[in-house]
Amino acid sequence: MQDETGLAVRRLRLRAGLTQEGLAERSGVSVRTIRGIETGTRRNPQLASLVQLADALELSPGDRDDLLVVLSAATPPAAAPPVPRQLPAVPRGFAGRAGELAALEEPAETVVDSGRGALITVIGGAGGIGKTWLALRWAHDHLDRFPDGQLFVDLRGFSPNGDPVDPPAVVRLTALGVDPAELIGGPDELAALYRSRVAGRRMLIVLDNAATADQVAPLLPGTAACTVLITSRRILSALLHRYGARHVRLGVLAEDDARTLLAHRLGRERLTAEPEATTALIRSCGNYPLALSVVASRAQISSDIPIGEFVAELREVGLDALDDADPTVSLPDVLSWSLHSLTVEQRRVFALLGIAPGADIALPAVAHLVDLSRARARKILRQLEDASLLTRRARDRYLLHDLVRSYAAATAEREIPQEAREAAVRRVLDFYLHTAHAAGRLLEPDVPLLRRGLPTTAVEVWKLSDAAAAMDWLNVEHRTLMAAQHTAAILGRHHTVWALAAALSTFHLRSGDHQHELAAWRAALDAADQLGDPAVRSGVHWHLGRVYNQMRGHDEAVHHFHVALDLAEEHGNLTDQGHVHLQLSREWNGWGDSRRGLEHATRALALFRTIGPPLLEASAHIVACWCHLLLEDYDTARTHCRHALRLIENVHPELEGVAHDRLGYIAHHTGHHRQAIEHYQRALTLFRGLDHSYEIANTFDNLGHPHTALGQYDHARAAWQQALQLYQGQHRNLDVQRVRQQLDALHHFTGERACSPSAPSADTPLPANGPTRDRIGG
Repeated sequence: MQDETGLAVRRLRLRAGLTQEGLAERSGVSVRTIRGIETGTRRNPQLASLVQLADALELSPGDRDDLLVVLSAATPPAAAPPVPRQLPAVPRGFAGRAGELAALEEPAETVVDSGRGALITVIGGAGGIGKTWLALRWAHDHLDRFPDGQLFVDLRGFSPNGDPVDPPAVVRLTALGVDPAELIGGPDELAALYRSRVAGRRMLIVLDNAATADQVAPLLPGTAACTVLITSRRILSALLHRYGARHVRLGVLAEDDARTLLAHRLGRERLTAEPEATTALIRSCGNYPLALSVVASRAQISSDIPIGEFVAELREVGLDALDDADPTVSLPDVLSWSLHSLTVEQRRVFALLGIAPGADIALPAVAHLVDLSRARARKILRQLEDASLLTRRARDRYLLHDLVRSYAAATAEREIPQEAREAAVRRVLDFYLHTAHAAGRLLEPDVPLLRRGLPTTAVEVWKLSDAAAAMDWLNVEHRTLMAAQHTAAILGRHHTVWALAAALSTFHLRSGDHQHELAAWRAALDAADQLGDPAVRSGVHWHLGRVYNQMRGHDEAVHHFHVALDLAEEHGNLTDQGHVHLQLSREWNGWGDSRRGLEHATRALALFRTIGPPLLEASAHIVACWCHLLLEDYDTARTHCRHALRLIENVHPELEGVAHDRLGYIAHHTGHHRQAIEHYQRALTLFRGLDHSYEIANTFDNLGHPHTALGQYDHARAAWQQALQLYQGQHRNLDVQRVRQQLDALHHFTGERACSPSAPSADTPLPANGPTRDRIGG
């Protein structure tokens, strides 16, 4: 039945000669609303709509006043707006994230009075990393700040449930007290109505799982009273630029927080019972929250199964062990949703990153891997970073989490033909090999047994300006280069395996990294046996002998040197014979047989004088010098050292440094201690210029002795402390033990004073730098 308001509106509309459609067009009030008012089916219409109708009917002042009286009588007082409480439950088992919670907390207390727009924060990160959990944890912890309510919208940007939600369809206007009959009009009208309803209200709006900034923008309030939390796998940079949004990046859990998460699910008693398995589980899951939750749920259901069995399954099956029938808790499925929005090119680059050697990768290597220009590769990497599929680090390096890498590798195997995958790996291996070779030549232009040719390739070598740049590049890329050698071995690229070992040899020597040097050359030995090239085999055995010499493995060193010598003699290679004799001389000198050492040094010197290169002859002179030092023939030793300096001074800084170190030793042991210090300081200057930490440690060790002989105990202590620190970093345990004894003896003689009446003289039996080792670069 029509009420008085409806009758009045209909009578005045007809008197004005308007249809319902015409009145709607003139007033801006919908036809549906006008029809409801006139028929009485629309109860309690909005006062603003009725005023719009009165204005549109162009009534006389008297008729307008009569109508408004009727309208005001018919319109009840406005009810208080409802207070929505839409937040899902607090996630059980939430752990850690103290830093991220603090980042969300920081400006919350001042933002309402800032005079700016709403505080907008985007929580970004990979799928399954815990973005929604973080948003809900913070929201529930701060409910008192939002007395006017909380809205929560799942935008389904990355979801198994279909396409992302269209914002107007989910604007929760009904929760804000809007009559469903008024939810008409286009997206802009609805967004404006939404902003009007939240204006001035202290509300929290959580927009979960957003795909794009455009999907979110219609739901952003226009006033500062509201706070907005957005979660997305994408950075949503448009929100940062246009609305001043903050971005909080979410990574994996810290190990303690991962352990807390497991304790919530499995109980601390169970973790305490299997501490090693628990640590292995955390590491196998890469501290990834969803992975930990999946395994914890299974372990909780099967409480009689040891945690170690789940770890074994992860190691055996890999990412498939984290699959589940429910796609929302299946890590492979969750990761797959991130790929839906990628282009074919972006998807290909992502997949190939999964099969690249090493834990991370630099931009030049990526460009070779994916066969694109650096500019194009950089753009795609930025897009993948924006999709939270990888992380950019300093120096243009890019990292995939281990589980994401596994998924990328599986994607490559599934979507990229084997021939294309192998071609990509070959390109990046060639890049690493040729750049490492160039770096090795900058460090040591004439590395023994590294003068074999490399295969021709179209690869563009990364430009390294000098030896310092080469050392820096090798430091940064070392782990990746070792991984590249391993990959080359798996693929049967035997030449690459041994050539990478050779290219890294000088770097390993200068770094004192004998363990990686040994691993590299053991891999090279297997490759050399496959190649069957006698020159390569000889070189590999020579290098292995040298590594064992540095590691004090006498029997192994002598074995490898003699194999190398037999191969070199069998094929008439005089240069390689000379190098092996030098190493055999060093080996026997180090084990106390100086006569045999001198025999090998003499043979090497004769060979190199015949062959002719000054550098090789200088090397032989320095080794001969050491033999004579061991025999306490200091005059002959000095002569050999000076011959070497004449051949390589200002030409080869490493050998020049070794020669000065020898001359310092001779000066000290012949009573010329100040002269010894001068030679040692010159050697230090040369070695520091090469970043040759191995020789720097040795020379500091030697330098302490002439300082002690001169009563300069503070200087001696400082030198030995420097040597001790470097020896410890190089894991040279025997040298560490000896230098500690020297420092203890120095303290015994000096006590707390810089000088002491009982301080040692040059003849005092302090542990001395006796001639126990020979060192020579190359």
